[in-house]
Amino acid sequence: MWIVPEREIADLVSRQAAFDAVEKVFAAMAAGDARNFPVVREAIGHEDALYGFKGGFDRAGLALGLKAGGYWPHNMERQGLINHQSTIILFDPDSGKVKAMVGGNLLTALRTAAASSVSIRHLARKDAKVIGMVGAGHQATFQLRAALEQRDFEKVIGWNRNPDRLARLEAVAGEAGVPFEAVELEGMRQADVIITIVSSFDPVVLASHVSAGTHVACMGTDTKGKQEVAPELLAAARVFTDEVAQSVSIGEAQHAVAQGMITAADVAQLGAVINGSHPGRSSDDQITLFDGTGVGLQDLAVASAVVDLAVDKGLAIEVDF
Repeated sequence: MWIVPEREIADLVSRQAAFDAVEKVFAAMAAGDARNFPVVREAIGHEDALYGFKGGFDRAGLALGLKAGGYWPHNMERQGLINHQSTIILFDPDSGKVKAMVGGNLLTALRTAAASSVSIRHLARKDAKVIGMVGAGHQATFQLRAALEQRDFEKVIGWNRNPDRLARLEAVAGEAGVPFEAVELEGMRQADVIITIVSSFDPVVLASHVSAGTHVACMGTDTKGKQEVAPELLAAARVFTDEVAQSVSIGEAQHAVAQGMITAADVAQLGAVINGSHPGRSSDDQITLFDGTGVGLQDLAVASAVVDLAVDKGLAIEVDF
């Protein structure tokens, strides 16, 4: 078995590599060549933590395995650790023998950012110039860096419950040479693309905050009850997702479906747009929304690429297991 420690990940995977892996696995999912297994995600009754498993099998890429981990909300304040903690385990699909164990923290951040950037590549208007960020936590910086590579953005605007944290988004915008402006939520109406990345159980972004023609990537809802945007926004938008079953059960679409505003049939797979079997955006005035629930196949695809690189570079640790 190969072990790829968390400390080695940064030198093994780029944003482009993560983008390519996620785009490919989304396409495989839509083509029926890859399948996610049912998600287990529960509050464990200790440290206010959410813990679970996401797994699947990609026949095209021969990736089989799972990611175990979750969200410990007090990590940063108490231990200086990031709140999201995870490990990815890969198995040989021919024998079932364990193949590799890979640190999943940075990979999770990279693959989540890659998912929203894939949605921007395929769904946002080609002339998008202003990108809005709702949320300024650890993951938001990864989201913004990846998104800025998808269009010729001329301005970044941002909102966060704690405005002091917007400085980290301003720094990322500065790295890219793009001006940054802090706004109230109503100010998001000037955005052509909006990424929401907050941990919330009440809607933050309302339909009135979003202008016609905007692409919205909702990246923070992955648990039953969580919610970033108002159901009315999904009812007004063309909705896409990574995995329809997750979208309507634990993703952003769960609320609009529960209230009868949309049905599962109204939610399309982003992979179908990538494959060309779905037209995607139909007009410049249409609002498109990507419900990024986070699927296990994303993790497996990126982790598999990392293991191959780590072995080639002599950075993987081999153990008899």
